[in-house]
Amino acid sequence: MQNISENEFESEIKSGITVVDFYADWCAPCRMQKPILEKFAGANTSVKIVAVDIEENRNLASRFAITSIPAILWFKDGALVRRDVGLQNETRLLESLKLI
Repeated sequence: MQNISENEFESEIKSGITVVDFYADWCAPCRMQKPILEKFAGANTSVKIVAVDIEENRNLASRFAITSIPAILWFKDGALVRRDVGLQNETRLLESLKLI
């Protein structure tokens, strides 16, 4: 799972399905979310998964009204289509993917 910055954001989400994990290093649930997302990525290779550190990318966090983390935003061809807040297990991630 690649960490991206505000400068890379638009190019990373512009095509296909992209899952963006908004997190912070100090957030325990965020640290628990990372291996779940990595496993999900391995099983769902058509989905791109990237991470955004809210401490280093405050403008992105503000732009998407991130008030609780982890926050997982789903984009399809550059458009926000779903938002999940809180720790998500792999089953929940698969359910979200089916809704897109």
